[in-house]
Amino acid sequence: MTDGTEKRTENVRAHNDMRSRRKEGKVWLVGAGPSDPGLMTLKGREVLSQAQVVVYDALVGVSVPAMFPAGAECIYVGKRSGRHAMAQEEINRLLLEKAREGKRVVRLKGGDPFVFGRGGEELELLVQAGIPFEVVPGVTSAVSVPAYGGIPVTHRDMAGSFHVITGHRKENEPLQLPFAGLAGLDGTLVFLMGMSALPDIMRGLLAAGMHPATPAAVLSQGTTGRQRKLIATVATMEETAAREPMRTPAVIVVGPAVALGNRFEWYERLPLFGRCYVTTRPAERSQELSKRLRELGAEVIELPAIRMEPITPNPALAEAVSGINAYDCIAFTSPEGVRVFFDAMHRGGKDARSLSGVRLAVIGAGTKKALKEQGLLADEMPDSYSGEALGTLLGSHLADGARVLIPRSNIGNPRLVEVMQERAKAKGHRLQITDLPVYETIYEKNELVDVAGMLEAGEIDGVFFTSASSVRGFFAANPGVRAADVTALCIGEMTAEAARGAGIMQVRISREAAVGGLVSLARELSGKNA
Repeated sequence: MTDGTEKRTENVRAHNDMRSRRKEGKVWLVGAGPSDPGLMTLKGREVLSQAQVVVYDALVGVSVPAMFPAGAECIYVGKRSGRHAMAQEEINRLLLEKAREGKRVVRLKGGDPFVFGRGGEELELLVQAGIPFEVVPGVTSAVSVPAYGGIPVTHRDMAGSFHVITGHRKENEPLQLPFAGLAGLDGTLVFLMGMSALPDIMRGLLAAGMHPATPAAVLSQGTTGRQRKLIATVATMEETAAREPMRTPAVIVVGPAVALGNRFEWYERLPLFGRCYVTTRPAERSQELSKRLRELGAEVIELPAIRMEPITPNPALAEAVSGINAYDCIAFTSPEGVRVFFDAMHRGGKDARSLSGVRLAVIGAGTKKALKEQGLLADEMPDSYSGEALGTLLGSHLADGARVLIPRSNIGNPRLVEVMQERAKAKGHRLQITDLPVYETIYEKNELVDVAGMLEAGEIDGVFFTSASSVRGFFAANPGVRAADVTALCIGEMTAEAARGAGIMQVRISREAAVGGLVSLARELSGKNA
């Protein structure tokens, strides 16, 4: 009897232990790279996409938060010189607490977590508590920032090694570095976190016997649109940097290979280098524009101002689909409208064959492309990217009594229907128009990027808008933004009208209502349109 009781007790204890272990989450230390989101590893992106909690630093770059998964708890713990959002000991405890809640926690760090990233310290407490963890290495700024400045940290004829040194010093304490050893190394010296100690570093190397003419560089805000490069020598760098102050974060590079920085520069020569833009398109539609801008050297902050969600249930859409052959024309005003409509078609057991004899109209190249992906070509598309232009076109072409279906947003511009009826009436015709909301346009919130501050400081060259709702959503998501600080780059007159209505004075419209047109507009405004 006693043996049976003890066995049951042991089983219960084992079961409780298993339940306890199941409740515990896991922590991933992930290196985000230097700032350019393209330098984040594939594994880092994959792990981040599954995070329930993201604990992130100041150095992950303003473009990286666009990768944070929707619904994740995002906690900023950044540290700048003299300004710490959270002490290191608190960060360590935070990771432990969130893991014990059973969460998938990503500790996202700039560069690599083990290259002066204090990753080892953050793991100590997790190891003591038995919390499972993984480390996902990142591209360190010690190599990538010099590369973006055209400086190879190794070179067969100039540098047979490279050495990464912290330039950080405790407040009110002298810099403690082995200058005698560093000055005698045959390679490239890379100092991280050393801007405040720049004079001490240069003087220390000179005092230890380094040749005064040894090339030296300061690389500020590397891999971003605000990247700057200053090349001098160990003897002249202190004076040069005093004349041309550089912003942090910055990397200091010393050694013969630095002399190649001007010959090998490539990033600075890209057409949109030095430019920073905000895109406001929904996340799933912003990739192409962002990719093309980044390929040209621009820094891009993806900040979706709106998102689209299908209206469900939607009996009116189901009814329209079931009697789709009763319509003479379907007018699509966005790619989302196309997708939602055809999803409803497929649920209703119909495909493109059901649209035989129905004319298809679209606004813009993006909507035309979405329709083509369904195996269908547009019959009508106005030259101008606006609902008014489409209304004018259809109102002029459609026969008397034609039935028109417009599957679109719940906040679609009423001018499309008004102009269509006005044009038809001028011909003595009357149209039967079903203006059918099939998706909701929801304004997003931005709590991750200080866009208002960047705009006020002149660090953002333009904000791309592709619809009137994206203009309204942008200001709703960023209530601190002053319209006077914004340069609006718009698709179509309707979007530009909304931008002006929001108080934006600098409004430009792309010649073509497509991604290519927006990219061309950016190049034109940069003065590098060749």
